Amino acid sequence: MTVEQNVLQQSAAQKHQQTFLNQLREITGINDAQILQQALKDSNGNLELAVAFLTAKNAKTPQQEETTYYQTALPGNDRYISVGSQADTNVIDLTGDDKDDLQRAIALSLAESNRAFRETGITDEEQAISRVLEASIAENKACLKRTPTEVWRDSRNPYDRKRQDKAPVGLKNVGNTCWFSAVIQSLFNLLEFRRLVLNYKPPSNVQDLPRNQKEHRNLPFMRELRYLFALLVGTKRKYVDPSRAVEILKDAFKSNDSQQQDVSEFTHKLLDWLEDAFQMKAEEETDEDKPKNPMVELFYGRFLAVGVLEGKKFENTEMFGQYPLQVNGFKDLHECLEAAMIEGEIESLHSENSGKSGQEHWFTELPPVLTFELSRFEFNQALGRPEKIHNKLEFPQVLYLDRYLSYGSGPKRFPLVDVLQYALEFASSKPVCTSPVDDIDASSPSSGSIPSQTLPSTTDQQGAPSSELPSTSPASIAAISSRSVIHKPFTQSRIPPDLPMHPAPRHITEEELSVLESCLHRWRTEIENDTRDLQESISRIHRTIELMYSDKSMIQVPYRLHAVLVHEGQANAGHYWAYIFDHRENRWMKYNDIAVTKSSWEELVRDSFGGYRNASAYCLMYINDKPQFLIQEEFNKETGQALVGIETLPPDLRDFVEEDNQRFEKELEEWDAQLAQKALQEKLLASQKLRDSESSVTTAQAGEPEYLEQPSRSDFSKHLKEETIRIITKASHEHEDKSPETVLQSKPENTTSQPPSNQQVVEVEIPHIGKFMIESKEGGYDDEIMMTPNMQGIIMAIGKSRSVYDRCGPEAGFFKAIKLEYSRLVKLAQEDTPPETDYRLHHVIVYFIQNQAPKKIIEKTLLEQFADRNLSFDERCHNIMKVAQAKIEMIKPEEVNMEEYEEWHQDYRKFRETTMYLIIGLENFQRESYIDSLLFLICAYQNNKELLSKGLYRGHDEELISHYRRECLLKLNEQAAELFESGEDREVNNGLIIMNEFIVPFLPLLLVDEMEEKDILAVEDMRNRWCSYLGQEMESHLQEKLTDFLPKLLDCSTEIKGFHEPPKLPPYSTHELCERFTRIMLSLSRTPADGR
Repeated sequence: MTVEQNVLQQSAAQKHQQTFLNQLREITGINDAQILQQALKDSNGNLELAVAFLTAKNAKTPQQEETTYYQTALPGNDRYISVGSQADTNVIDLTGDDKDDLQRAIALSLAESNRAFRETGITDEEQAISRVLEASIAENKACLKRTPTEVWRDSRNPYDRKRQDKAPVGLKNVGNTCWFSAVIQSLFNLLEFRRLVLNYKPPSNVQDLPRNQKEHRNLPFMRELRYLFALLVGTKRKYVDPSRAVEILKDAFKSNDSQQQDVSEFTHKLLDWLEDAFQMKAEEETDEDKPKNPMVELFYGRFLAVGVLEGKKFENTEMFGQYPLQVNGFKDLHECLEAAMIEGEIESLHSENSGKSGQEHWFTELPPVLTFELSRFEFNQALGRPEKIHNKLEFPQVLYLDRYLSYGSGPKRFPLVDVLQYALEFASSKPVCTSPVDDIDASSPSSGSIPSQTLPSTTDQQGAPSSELPSTSPASIAAISSRSVIHKPFTQSRIPPDLPMHPAPRHITEEELSVLESCLHRWRTEIENDTRDLQESISRIHRTIELMYSDKSMIQVPYRLHAVLVHEGQANAGHYWAYIFDHRENRWMKYNDIAVTKSSWEELVRDSFGGYRNASAYCLMYINDKPQFLIQEEFNKETGQALVGIETLPPDLRDFVEEDNQRFEKELEEWDAQLAQKALQEKLLASQKLRDSESSVTTAQAGEPEYLEQPSRSDFSKHLKEETIRIITKASHEHEDKSPETVLQSKPENTTSQPPSNQQVVEVEIPHIGKFMIESKEGGYDDEIMMTPNMQGIIMAIGKSRSVYDRCGPEAGFFKAIKLEYSRLVKLAQEDTPPETDYRLHHVIVYFIQNQAPKKIIEKTLLEQFADRNLSFDERCHNIMKVAQAKIEMIKPEEVNMEEYEEWHQDYRKFRETTMYLIIGLENFQRESYIDSLLFLICAYQNNKELLSKGLYRGHDEELISHYRRECLLKLNEQAAELFESGEDREVNNGLIIMNEFIVPFLPLLLVDEMEEKDILAVEDMRNRWCSYLGQEMESHLQEKLTDFLPKLLDCSTEIKGFHEPPKLPPYSTHELCERFTRIMLSLSRTPADGR
């Protein structure tokens, strides 16, 4: 018999009791109704005190009046119709005599709850939500007092915060509010929900409502939620700040305490507030007794609870919102649903009643949006704290719910005709195999066999009292003994101390041994065959079930996965983000605070299924795949075109968004003005420097004739020219077939030349060309430039073209030399070299050729090298230099794109800088100076990644830099962990400084490119190392520091926070760069493979 108590459904205070009991049941794992009710009474509604009472070692089960208790509502949901004893059941045993007492208890409970509600206008549950929100706001404000590396900093450049085209908008994490972003984004991307929120209008009589009415609590939040949704639709910003909405939530409640946010409870309460707001509007617009609430129609469904309680049948229809599912012990979503729908036996407080009790659930009305709560937290009684369940749980993209609907339930599930047919088939069937006892009789010799009739059955032995045991005749004793040998070994875990270490039969004949071996071998074969047959049967049954559920009649109610909310971390710390399906682009998107990126089903599976990482799904949102109103866009009634962006907003929100966009555009304009002013100042400064340098050159040229009139200088100048010509000619003939690289890598000859005493000249030693005197920098020469591979190649090419120069003049010599040099560089660019030899560092032309730079840019670069004024030390070189300068002047502006030209040379400079960052980073890594190494390797990787995005040969081996960057982070993490494990305050602080300043800010760099599995695994290893401390005993101050630090480590946001300025590079020459690169690469090649 069933009774429905409407008063329990309508009472908010009674719903709070239901939620409180469900929370206690989930946290502590205790299902005893008496204990839970007593804890509720003793703790006065305080969840923490109740948990403490229940987990105390000396807790005694409280005595209550005997009442029948069972629960048909699902845990964690206060939307259910609750009917029954102690405000917690749906069935009341009307045959008992305690009906009046029960009604009095309910009345007292309601009176107590209503009194608290009248005094404050809110429930205890809502106060708990308030504590969480205040903690979140306090965390946000506390961030202002932290070190610069911990504070969230928006980029000063507004273009970094500008929305790209129609890309989805992110939500800023304003202080441990990643859960807010995940939930709100999932709801916002339901177009029907978005339309309901955007088009919501507050009731006209809102000013007439009392101050303690819930409408005054919900309406400010609805206003801010509309503004937030409007910005998500039409803003020009990359992400928006939800602080006002969170502040409204905080102001809606009054509490000074704080506790960890339950995200599932927040989602439920959010929908509850929205329902209340829409209910008020619906009541104003219609005169019906039960006006339709769009939030209820969108998110709430009904199920039928049928069962038997102590032999009495019952049947109830109940409402549900978020449907909670247990994860532990199940491998996929269907198993979770089946376990939740068939709850099994019902607990009863009447111990003397032994009647059968059980229940099952069947959906009667499914909501358009079906949300599953995955319970991944359980209370560890031994440790006294909650723990997260990391078990793997699979779920499909399309979920067919036909098997759970009520038309498949009830007594007509198996028609009587079918039942009779099944019984007939069972009665006429024969055993598949013979009994093992018969096998013994058939194979054992008659003299040693015991008739099977004399063997007492196991059931008889276990069930008979000691006084009724069989007679202790030798035959019966042997029978019992032989049966014990067969069935007892698996239960005998201890060997009696008086037995030998290697027991053996006291006597056995060969005939007995032969029979025994034959029997055992045959039985083993039979068991293996039976096991194999059973496994095949199980597989066949699974395939049959799959085929049955894939039948056309069983796939009529499809629900498509819309959003997956993911939690990474442990029970008391972690980070939340969401995967949401973009129905317009037909792809998955990842919403991680301000970062909204394209994703894939494979990435979702890796992050959501759980099993081997700290990340797993905690909420699944499915939508009915047949009606399209949930995801259907709005269309212009006149033109028939889809409305997009700001066009979908009502007038008031459109004005709000346009005002915000104007403020952002003004910010962009101010930034552009600042850049323009800065560029103008730099241009003026550069022009001033150019004028100063031109004036100094003019002064030097004007004084040159007078200076050259001096006899000593004139005589030496003639001597210098002759000596230089002789040396270059000799070197050209000696190394006709050798490149400048070969010359530079070999040892120079000990050729010397006596320099004059005049201080205006310097001695230059060119390997394998010799030492000779040239004019110093004051005369326009740079000995460092003369040592570069570029200049050496040009000098060699001019030397080889001497015969053409002598016969046909400077211009012909120039063409011959430039052709020789270009051919040599093309050959170098095509040469396959070992890692320690990179000709791109030697020659910019090689870099351009390998990256397929435009021909005009390569020609102009090569001309500028031949036009270098440092070639003036020799008449032939000087004349060829003049020809090259004339050719450059003949180039028309439209023939070479100077912006592209400068961009190519800028890339080459960045390539050299990247190489230097890499060299210094690897050198520091080998010296075990990991902090310095990390900074240089990070810069090398970032620059290299930018270069490689333009071409395969623009940078260095990305895997090499990634490997050492990853190893450096792992080494630093290991150092910090060891410092933390020491327990000393100074060491612990140093370890956390390393983590906060170097590990945490740089982890997003490893998570940006999520296709790099090694980087992701490294991040997981580092996080697991620190999360493992949660299960260890440690001092309270260490536990506090760890709890404060872990959320930063587990934050999966890819936004770079507190990034260090790139370290300054020391001055270096091309020769030094090439030499150090060769040395470090050779040292890496000698490192064992497992150390690289």
